[in-house]
Amino acid sequence: MSLRTRLTSRTRLPLRSRRPSGARRARRTPSLLLATAAVVSLSTAAPTSATPATATAAARVVLSTDFSGTSLPAGFRAVEGAWQVKDGRLHGTSADSGQQSRITFGEHLDNFRIEVTARFESVRDSARWAALGLDVPADGAVPWSIATVRSNSTAGNGLEFAERTAAGAWNVTDTAAAPTAAGTGRDVRLAVEVHGTKARWFFDGKEALRTTRLARSEKGVEALVVNGATVSFDDLKVTELPGRGYLRPEGSPLTVIAHRGASSAAPENTLVSDEAARRGGAEYIENDVQPSKDGVPYVLHDTTVDRTTDGTGAIRQLTAAQLDRLDAGSWFAPAYAGARVPTLVAQLDDLRTRGGDMLLEIKGRHTRDEVAAVVAAVRERKMADRVFVQSFDVETLKHVRELAPELPLGLLRGSLDADPVALARELGLASYNPSDDALRQRPGIVADLHAAGVAVWVWTVDSPERWRALEKTGVDGIITNRPAELTGWNAAYLQNRPAAPGVEITSPAPGARLDRAQAPVAAVQSTGAEKVTLTVDGAPVPVGKPLDLTSLAAGEHRLRATATGPGGTTTADATFTVRASRTGLAHLVLTSGADANRVATMTTMLGHGHHTQLARWAENQSGRGVPAARAALIAAEARALAAG
Repeated sequence: MSLRTRLTSRTRLPLRSRRPSGARRARRTPSLLLATAAVVSLSTAAPTSATPATATAAARVVLSTDFSGTSLPAGFRAVEGAWQVKDGRLHGTSADSGQQSRITFGEHLDNFRIEVTARFESVRDSARWAALGLDVPADGAVPWSIATVRSNSTAGNGLEFAERTAAGAWNVTDTAAAPTAAGTGRDVRLAVEVHGTKARWFFDGKEALRTTRLARSEKGVEALVVNGATVSFDDLKVTELPGRGYLRPEGSPLTVIAHRGASSAAPENTLVSDEAARRGGAEYIENDVQPSKDGVPYVLHDTTVDRTTDGTGAIRQLTAAQLDRLDAGSWFAPAYAGARVPTLVAQLDDLRTRGGDMLLEIKGRHTRDEVAAVVAAVRERKMADRVFVQSFDVETLKHVRELAPELPLGLLRGSLDADPVALARELGLASYNPSDDALRQRPGIVADLHAAGVAVWVWTVDSPERWRALEKTGVDGIITNRPAELTGWNAAYLQNRPAAPGVEITSPAPGARLDRAQAPVAAVQSTGAEKVTLTVDGAPVPVGKPLDLTSLAAGEHRLRATATGPGGTTTADATFTVRASRTGLAHLVLTSGADANRVATMTTMLGHGHHTQLARWAENQSGRGVPAARAALIAAEARALAAG
């Protein structure tokens, strides 16, 4: 058996376990597999912790195929272009740049991961592309949303999130350079993780691009798309994921949370500030909400309108009609004259249609009825899955928990509580959100909160030096007035992140069949690793030392090498088989530790081929003249030879 069919590598990075690019495994017989694992979701009762985004216990494999047949797998629908299965791969061809060859499959999913090995076989020109369809009608009609990769390009738009609109136009929302070029004839592993309108693009295991503006529909399924090229695909897998958690996955950048929108670039808590934050790459837009005199929730930070509008007075003493007439932009710059103080409903509508999620701070003490008005607005606009509520006021959070247990909660703090973990459990928090100054006093609390499943979002931090320090501390997200700059800092972090270590087991050769007289040296090759460990069936063994096969049972055994370095941890598995042989049995006898007379008796039986007699004799002498463990192995080996 070849190395490729026995040895697999798995890297604990945002991309789930995968084998090295281009490697092939033994073919599976079914082309379409439906998993039976049940989806484990967050309770609708007040949660006590958040679930990490990459938690696998709640994953359901919807589709998995290696295209080992001769026809399209069941459920695949070619809606444009030429599609065929040959040589163990799915081949899609687009005749020219005007043809978007599409094949659809799967089912509508809110949260999922799609991954595939892709290879450009030929291209019409260097600008051609292939794509993972993230939300495509089953009949391939517009509109649809995709994640594209250009052929042989590391240009700034080599990777894209884009929408083909109902009018047949392109709306490209986000672009980035691919870490390496997807050259003709080269296998690349592509993956996208989708959570509602958010998505993360992975190229050969490395996160390269994010979006918060993925256009979604109610029925769209998954697809593959080819433009002006022939592309082959292998090892396609679609996995339903649990709702996105708030703990930052290993190797992922900080969550960018725009404080009052992009408040360093536009008037805070306005629709224009939200748009600037969205275009700057913010995943969450932090807004403040307070009620008007007549009970309408408005987005405003201060208790009065004096600082950020052309009016005066406390917001709670002004009616909705009065608030709607205020200019909330001129104070910031003349270009923003006429911007309004938005209602919460207007802010939610803007986010729902244009992208982004809301971190909604309920400002100050609110009565239960006032909280109910906020909850009603969120539910009426169907935004409960895209709103995260935070407050300094514990009673306000308790009202939210009672009225809307589906909404995740965060507790804002200017100084740390004596026991943040206990308080987080009591309130059912998804995040604990301290000030930067507060966290400086006890940075170790981040690990304690993470152990309890609680994320840490820190406010309000605008300095790259502090971003770097907080990233090292392990915080999950940063609330900042400079979301575009933090997004750029994150991009640099992704580009400069150390590569995951490589590891390969070279001896015993994967799939080797060995007898007990052999003593293969355990050998591993690694790159980028600071530490390498090796186990046989879970028990540690020294690298570079001979393996003692006299202590192993007959049959298959599993080797696992683990390499740890600055870029993460990678494992490689291989198997070998210990088989019965006369040479191996002789070695067991001669090294048994029995006295000379018993060794002579056993070798005589072995020499005459009396294997059954030898087995019985060894069992009879077990613990008397032959050590018990060795006697059991000799007996088992002799019986295997007698049977074979």
